[in-house]
Parts: sequence; C-alpha cells; structure tokens
Amino acid sequence: MVLEASMIIVDNSEASRNGDYVPSRWEAQADAVNLIFSAKTGANPESSVGLMSMGGSTPEILTTLTTDIGKVLDGLHRTKIKGTSHFSTGINVAALALKHRQNKSQKQRIVLFTCSPIEEEEKDLVKLSKRMKKNGISVDIIAFGELGDETTRKLEKFSEACQSAEGSYLAIIQPSSNLLSDSLITTPILGGDASSGGAGASNAGGEGGDSGGNSFEFGVDPSVDPELALALRMSYEEEKARQEKEKKSKEAADGKSELESVAEGDEKQPLLDDQGKASGSKDKKDDDKMDTA
Repeated sequence: MVLEASMIIVDNSEASRNGDYVPSRWEAQADAVNLIFSAKTGANPESSVGLMSMGGSTPEILTTLTTDIGKVLDGLHRTKIKGTSHFSTGINVAALALKHRQNKSQKQRIVLFTCSPIEEEEKDLVKLSKRMKKNGISVDIIAFGELGDETTRKLEKFSEACQSAEGSYLAIIQPSSNLLSDSLITTPILGGDASSGGAGASNAGGEGGDSGGNSFEFGVDPSVDPELALALRMSYEEEKARQEKEKKSKEAADGKSELESVAEGDEKQPLLDDQGKASGSKDKKDDDKMDTA
C-alpha cells in the first residue's frame, strides 16, 4: 500500500458549532479524524499522520506527524472552537510541516475539513493549488455544512487545479441522519470510487443523493480497515440469523394454530355423528312400535 505522510486540517471556526451534523460539526470532524488515521496507518504501518487546526486567529499545528493515535486524540481534545477559518494559510502551514517529514520516501497528502465560507479569491486559490501540485502534495477536501454556490465553485476549481497521479479529491458531504464518518467511507478519500472524473469530486450522505458507491462489500475495503469490515460482516450475519429465526418461529406458530383448529374440528365431529346415530335409533324404535300396534 501507499506510504504517506498526511496532515489533517480541522475547521474549528465558529461555524463548527452548528448541530446540523450528528452530534455537531466539530464532534463529527473529530470522529472522522479518528477514522482517517486508522485508514492511513492500517493501509501502511509506516505511514504517519499529523493534525492541525485552521480556525481562531491563526492556524495551529496540534500534533506533528506520528503513528500514535493517542497524540492525535489529545490534539483534538485541546482544540477550542473560535474565530474564522484560514483556508490558504492552513494549507501553507500543512505543506511546510510535510516538507520537514523525517521519512522523505513518504508521499505527501493534506486532508482538509471545511464547513465555513472561504474568503480567498478564486484565482488565488487556483494559484495555491498549482503550487501544491508542483511540490508533489495531494490535497483531499472534505466539504460539509451549508455551502453556498460560490464556496462550492471555489473548492471545485481548487481541486481541479491540484490533480496529480496520486489523486486529489473533493468530497461534498450533504447533511443527513448518517454520521460524517459513515458518509466519508464511500468517498475516494477512504478507498471508495469517485462519482465523477477530472476533479475527483463526489457527493455523499445526502438524502436521495448519490452516495458514490464502491465495489467493496458494505462500502469498506478490508485491506484499509479490516476490523471495521469484520465488524460489519458480523453485524450483517447476526441480523440475518435473527431474521431467519423470527421467520421460523412465525411459521411454527402459524403451523401450530392450523393443527389446533383441525384438531378441534375432529373432536367436535364424532359428537355430531353420535347425536345423529342416537336420533336415528330413536326414530327406528318409534317406527317399530307403530308397526306392532
């Protein structure tokens, strides 16, 4: 599998307080960060992941590149929600952190969460994107929240300009009852298939929308997250067994009811026959008495 150094940028601006994602935008990001870390290090144990925030007064590196999930979770715990997001500055700081990675054979990738408006001009974003491509840095963007048309267009242009052999993807996660991490599983960022070509953009999680499905059972690549794939398989088998058991119980109950109704009918029938025979015998005796007279 690909050996990568990945910097995850979380959006801890005031917009992340919104509760349109379960349980909130910020907590949904924290859950997804955990999933991404597991996917990256599970694919290759020598891959490393770092964490930084782009909200507040300025972007901040929370955890340098590491293979220890505890350090990443500690960085999330220390993060405060405040201020506005700094999209371009955050990417530049992440690129600088990747440049100083210890293992130079690692491919460079930035995974950025954004749920707030982007203030930068489109031309400046395209220029930044091309510089990332020139430096061999792939940029995956996870856009969620109430995105305006202008913000969506800027993100699409950025992703288009950053395309490389390693792939840079834009995943637009629409609000739904699903967890952000669950919707993220079906995107190319975690091994799914892109729902469109050039820009690598995909829509996921929206009610009635395209989930960007993939060829893996339950939407999970076992080579990326074997534990999750196994858990989903076991859950599926348990549910299937439960349904079969209920079906058999229902059929047995229905069959028992039919037998009881048949048995009741058989028990009553002899009584009617006996009564009929008794009545016939009585009529015959009466006829004999009349003949004798």
